[in-house]
Amino acid sequence: MVLADLLRGLDYFGTVVFAISGALVAARKGMDWMGFAILATVTGIGGGTLRDLILARPVFWVAHWEYIALCVASALVTFYFVQHVHRRLSWLLWADAVGLAAFSVLGVQIALGIGVNPFIAIVMGMMTAAFGGLIRDVLAGEPPLLLHREVYASAALLGGGVYVFFTTFLHQPFWALVLGFIVTLIVRGLGIVYHWHLPAASPNK
Repeated sequence: MVLADLLRGLDYFGTVVFAISGALVAARKGMDWMGFAILATVTGIGGGTLRDLILARPVFWVAHWEYIALCVASALVTFYFVQHVHRRLSWLLWADAVGLAAFSVLGVQIALGIGVNPFIAIVMGMMTAAFGGLIRDVLAGEPPLLLHREVYASAALLGGGVYVFFTTFLHQPFWALVLGFIVTLIVRGLGIVYHWHLPAASPNK
């Protein structure tokens, strides 16, 4: 029961911080409150929606309207608060990092819960964590973080791998959740602070 409550709380928390990251992008683009609500919502629920469609399970927010409400409420609060925030890009990066960490482990947990292969579950965790931000950036006309050389999707994959290891081999679901979240957040955070990049191919000339 404690683990189930923790998972639900982390799910709500991840939805809110991802919605805030979407609203911060809307702020950078000078959008109105409707733009805030749309970007916040697609960021907050986009990755989980894609996950559920691929796994052929009911899309979570259809039966649980509170996820949409959380996204819209987060957008409206950010709309009025963001006027006082001067370093919006920094706030965006860190809000996105926290959402990435939350959804990377939640996506894996949901996939494992319906009997998906552990490797595919890690991929589902990455998609849950990263694809809402991808949709956000495409709609806003921003270069998607997912396609940058930055440590981003790789952080989600690593955190998902930690979750699978502790759940599948050590049978420690609580520590799987905690450590998967922490590892993802630390790796992504170090990437933000120290500007870590993955190796990239040289462009053709």
